[in-house]
Amino acid sequence: MEKVRTLPELVDVNTDREQNGLQANVVIDRAAAARLGVRIQDIDNALNNAFAQRQISTIYSERNQYRVILEVDSQFARDPSDLAQVYVAGNGSTQVPLTSVARVEKTLAPLVINHQGQFPSVTISYSLALHLPDTLHAEFAGDAQVYRRSIGTQPLVILAALLAIYIILGVLYESLAHPLTIISTLPSAGLGALLALQLFRAELTVIAFIGIILLIGIVKKNGIMMVDFALSAERQGGLPPAQAIREACLARFRPIMMTTLAAMLGALPLIVATGPGSELRRPLGMTIVGGLIVSQILTLYTTPVIYLLLDRLHRRLGGRGPVQVLDETLRARRPVTP
Repeated sequence: MEKVRTLPELVDVNTDREQNGLQANVVIDRAAAARLGVRIQDIDNALNNAFAQRQISTIYSERNQYRVILEVDSQFARDPSDLAQVYVAGNGSTQVPLTSVARVEKTLAPLVINHQGQFPSVTISYSLALHLPDTLHAEFAGDAQVYRRSIGTQPLVILAALLAIYIILGVLYESLAHPLTIISTLPSAGLGALLALQLFRAELTVIAFIGIILLIGIVKKNGIMMVDFALSAERQGGLPPAQAIREACLARFRPIMMTTLAAMLGALPLIVATGPGSELRRPLGMTIVGGLIVSQILTLYTTPVIYLLLDRLHRRLGGRGPVQVLDETLRARRPVTP
């Protein structure tokens, strides 16, 4: 990687090899161990008994069984210097300190070992400072290939989620038109999420895409609250669509604002948080806050309009409205006078 960084054609050279893990190696002085009569197997057994959570027995009760684990107290297993408290058997049943026959060397070790197939591999990623020549053929592999595949399936995931929402809402409200009223609130949420990422100069990462998926569930509840109340007012109260949706907006304004503010304030710490891993979670908070702000401003005005437009279109195409269904039901129950 150091050699690749010297090439002027490449920039942003990075690797997935994390060689910053701490490792402690117990190096045995075999000459000192032989002089003190300490066997190598005894050293292994002492370390195993002290730190390996060795199971030495099983206690059986009438209903359960309990495994007995042998290990040193946790206060003696916090630092490599605690190995000085370990003793091994020597000549004449004497106890020899482990530090007399071994030393501890602190080194670095990889935190994770990635594989390409069955072979261990290290991925070096970089960006090109120049235009890629037409004669050079390249393809993605490893984590980049998996990420590319996941990006390609994102439109299908969104389409499947919208289709599932439409089917469930259509069965719930027994209507083909009003589920579209609820789904119409989602584009404004996606627009707000993308504007927030653009404002903060953040990329549309996988975490940010998860935030957009979360917005589908958070934002559509605004439309559900209004449409559910309006349909109940039409079917049970016999109100016309315009008056029903107006009453729904007035009655549901407070719970809509409360739930939106609760979700937005809950995602706000993700944006302002600092520390390890905060940059990974920050796009999630940006998409949620931005999507909620824009959708809240727009849907309070657009949802009633779309509700009335779809209701008129549904009636014009020959569909029966909730009030008509209610009238026919009452007419069917009315006794006939001979």
